[in-house]
Amino acid sequence: MSAGPTILAVGELLVEFVSHQKGCGLEKISPYTGPYPSGAPAIFLDQAALWGARTMMFGAVGDDGFGRSLVGRLERDDVGIAGISVHPHLTTGTAFVSYYENGSRDFIFHLENTAADHFVFSPDLLPEGDLILHVSGSSLGSKRLRPQIMAAVEAVASRGGRICCDPNARPEIMRDEEGRAALDTIIAQSFCLMPSIGDLDFLYPGLGESAAINRLLERSAELVVVKRGAEGASVISRGQRHDIAPHGVNEIDPTGAGDGFCGAFVALLAQACPAEEAAILANAAGALSVTRRGPMEGNASPAEVQDFLAAQAGAGALS
Repeated sequence: MSAGPTILAVGELLVEFVSHQKGCGLEKISPYTGPYPSGAPAIFLDQAALWGARTMMFGAVGDDGFGRSLVGRLERDDVGIAGISVHPHLTTGTAFVSYYENGSRDFIFHLENTAADHFVFSPDLLPEGDLILHVSGSSLGSKRLRPQIMAAVEAVASRGGRICCDPNARPEIMRDEEGRAALDTIIAQSFCLMPSIGDLDFLYPGLGESAAINRLLERSAELVVVKRGAEGASVISRGQRHDIAPHGVNEIDPTGAGDGFCGAFVALLAQACPAEEAAILANAAGALSVTRRGPMEGNASPAEVQDFLAAQAGAGALS
């Protein structure tokens, strides 16, 4: 496949520490591993780059070991880093996560007054050629990052580029009128939307899944991809729908799986892959993602996904 348009993302860059002990609630002494490279836009772009897309990340890290670890990982995986600035006087953002037996999780984020939310977008750094800008709705929760993301949306749109969006609609964003308005503006301009079931409920409470999807398609969206987690995925366009079956895997760490799904899907779309095939491959990438600890560690190459699908098919034939 050719690399197609350059896929861009703007938002928080951070490292994450993950507890190995379920139920500790981030209040008990327990073993952790990290720093794992993280941040929804970075996870997305890292996966897109693994699938052959040209990419460019816009964000900021501190001049410290965490920042060097994160930028080094992105550079290793061929993510374009020319849009990443290094802040000499602020630290890299961090997050800590702990899981419970029922799959829920506790997060503690340290982003405010770190390099992550002191990033300033410069349209002069935009590369030439066709552009796709991906926005993760969770990034709009930062009042400092929000205007930078909106500036990037405006700049890319003015260049004839396209916008895609994972609404990632966190409750705190929905309670923030400016955050909700920004997300609505981006959704209205997006050619591809990739909500979870929870996102649909947040965006259109009480409306029901089918009606909510229709609302999105009545706007500018050409494709709506519904991420169903352990239940698979659905890709819907005007007049067509494909439901993608789930894969049974041993879940270790689900953080970042949705971002990885989106990264693989958009990378494939950008390289002219049909939407159904892209969704099948992205669904497998998302399943693989949860089997590894660390939000970016689960990102898988095309070869890994093909091997996984072959193994799943073989297991199905034997059952």
